[in-house]
Amino acid sequence: MTKTIRTAAAAFCLLFVASCGSDSNNSSSGSSTTTTTETTAPAAETPANSPSGVGPISEVKLNHPLNDGMVANGKSVYELKCASCHKMSAEKLVGPGWKGVTDRRTPEWIMNFVMNTEEMLNKDTAAQKMIEECMVRMPNQNLTETDARAVLEYMLSNDGKK
Repeated sequence: MTKTIRTAAAAFCLLFVASCGSDSNNSSSGSSTTTTTETTAPAAETPANSPSGVGPISEVKLNHPLNDGMVANGKSVYELKCASCHKMSAEKLVGPGWKGVTDRRTPEWIMNFVMNTEEMLNKDTAAQKMIEECMVRMPNQNLTETDARAVLEYMLSNDGKK
């Protein structure tokens, strides 16, 4: 009986971890927006409370209207890698709901968090507070910069920022 329970628990854990990410590269091109990657200072020098977070993205220039192709790609990435833990509403699932996230965080912080998850969780004060709130560390989804930008565009669209 104990062996069966342990096997079931292990299988559940494996399914949970597998549902939170994928190694597939779901990127696209055609962006009319610009993302600047900082090359002069390593991410470790970024202050723990920086509005841009910890990572390679130092500046994101948003163009309006949003790029519809990127919003669609962001929705696809969300459905594949994010929806099992995050709702598009303010309601918490495993992780926090995404409604209003672009009002609370800068575009740079959002992109750094989804691309550089482990370092953000280890060094960024705001990310560490989310661990306390959600009681679970977000797994690295291995998003490319293009995927991260598409997710940002989808978040902006969800928050009504056209």
